[in-house]
Amino acid sequence: MCGIFGYAGYRDAAPVLVEGLKKLEYRGYDSYGIATLDTHLDIHKKQGKISETEGSFPKLRGTLGISHTRWATHGVPNDVNAHPHTDCTHRIAVVHNGVIENYFELRKDLTAQGHTFLSETDTEVIAHLIESHYQDDLYTAVIEALRHLEGSYALLVLAENEHRIIAARNKSPLVLGIGDGEMFAASDVAPLLDYTERVIVMEDDDQAIITPQGIRVLRAGNAVDRPVERVTWHADEIKRGGFAHFMLKEIYEQPGVFFETFRAARDENTLAIIRDSPQVTAIACGSSFHAALLMKYFLEEYCRKPVRVEFASEFKYYTPPVSGVALAVSQSGETADTIAALRKAKQYNCPTVAVTNVQGSTISRAADKTIYMRAGPEMSVAATKSFIAQVAVFLQIANMLTDGKLNQALLHAHQAIEETLLVDLADAVALCKKAENLFYIGRGAFYPVAMEGALKMKEISYIHAEAYAAGELKHGPFALLTDITPVVAICPGGITRGVMISNIKEVKARKAPVIALGESQDTELRDIVDCFIPIRSKGPIPQVLSATVILQLLAYHTARELGCDLDMPRILAMSVTVE
Repeated sequence: MCGIFGYAGYRDAAPVLVEGLKKLEYRGYDSYGIATLDTHLDIHKKQGKISETEGSFPKLRGTLGISHTRWATHGVPNDVNAHPHTDCTHRIAVVHNGVIENYFELRKDLTAQGHTFLSETDTEVIAHLIESHYQDDLYTAVIEALRHLEGSYALLVLAENEHRIIAARNKSPLVLGIGDGEMFAASDVAPLLDYTERVIVMEDDDQAIITPQGIRVLRAGNAVDRPVERVTWHADEIKRGGFAHFMLKEIYEQPGVFFETFRAARDENTLAIIRDSPQVTAIACGSSFHAALLMKYFLEEYCRKPVRVEFASEFKYYTPPVSGVALAVSQSGETADTIAALRKAKQYNCPTVAVTNVQGSTISRAADKTIYMRAGPEMSVAATKSFIAQVAVFLQIANMLTDGKLNQALLHAHQAIEETLLVDLADAVALCKKAENLFYIGRGAFYPVAMEGALKMKEISYIHAEAYAAGELKHGPFALLTDITPVVAICPGGITRGVMISNIKEVKARKAPVIALGESQDTELRDIVDCFIPIRSKGPIPQVLSATVILQLLAYHTARELGCDLDMPRILAMSVTVE
């Protein structure tokens, strides 16, 4: 959940690394650091966001460097725990994404050998391990150090007197960029787009030697071939483009994202696997889990296909009985829990399908088949357009399983998103921003939408928000309703409208204010709630999309009113590459 970036070329490395880290901050932003190499190592590291360092960055010399933006796992965020970490001689520097599971034992042994540790991190043991094996050949020392590590890592290593970077990967993403007279290594492609579209995706247990002249990929000292791929994303896609925040930009990109993903998600070979399976087991985390729950409603309602949805973080350790296809959902394709769950499913001889946004990601290589979203790079930590893209994939699966019966509705569904973008939420925001607790309720497919809306609110506004299937309020949560506890209710037309009206009246009887999403012409609903937000679209699928976007915007505008950091909410990170 950290971002690493390395450069070897002809430019001053420090400015390149600074700009690259800014593009990786969504992966972690509690501290940052850079090491460059000229005649000796220059290191600067500090608690806080690198995006807030304008005018305060020291001069670092050299055209070779490594850098890191951190999401803390071991040790509090401070200057000492920030990467890079060095050995006792301060001649070797390491940046690391991942978790070293046996660091405590390694640290104990190294301390007994006379090594002195300065930080609380697991990463520092790597620098000292390399030091203990270093005899004027950095690559050999790194290989020997890796033999002792248990866990996950993407590493970049520098040493004085060696004009090269050593990279290594195991269970954490690492991409190599090939420029003209300059080479790069990064956690993902975002910082590479200004310089090159040619990349090599490292695989687990790969190492690389990076110099300005080229890149050699090796495994245990032996050269291996890895294909050079072309990135289809563009540098403009990771710029705000006049929007105040990436989150708002990405919300507004959703009509196009839905349309392009729906059109691109047709894959007859992958569909055959799903069609022939007795059931689908979806495994996911966070927003992807909510999208998978929506798929359950779609496939069971429209296709009569049984679907179970499991938390990936639980699946690895408490694997349920599994039959049929396992479908793993991850925006980044690097979510550690989801990758582990997919591999566990393969042990049960399940065919596996990945749904991801990133070509060449770990999950796409681990799965038998992959369906790619067309969301483009998502820079805001709070997922919006990737959620809509996942929903588009699942709707296309349902459409194909019903031989195109949903096609007409889905070809125009993106218009429902467009119509929602200009909805007036001022009254709803005024209620939410004063609350310490919020409840979201819905029924059927609108229950996962409520879950996603509550997640967005808590992620970026820090207001405690929980979602319930509306019928479950009576089984405990009613006790928490007060006149200062707003309830957000999704109440469109259809078979659940009548019972939702009853649920809302029960909430009102306990004096809780109600913000309701309902069809524009629903005057009864409008009259009984405190704040009414119209859903102008017709039909369950467009209404699911509209309600999703309304709740994204409600969270965004509430957080903005409260002065929160919209793109980088505290403590969170976009790509969760640790378990």
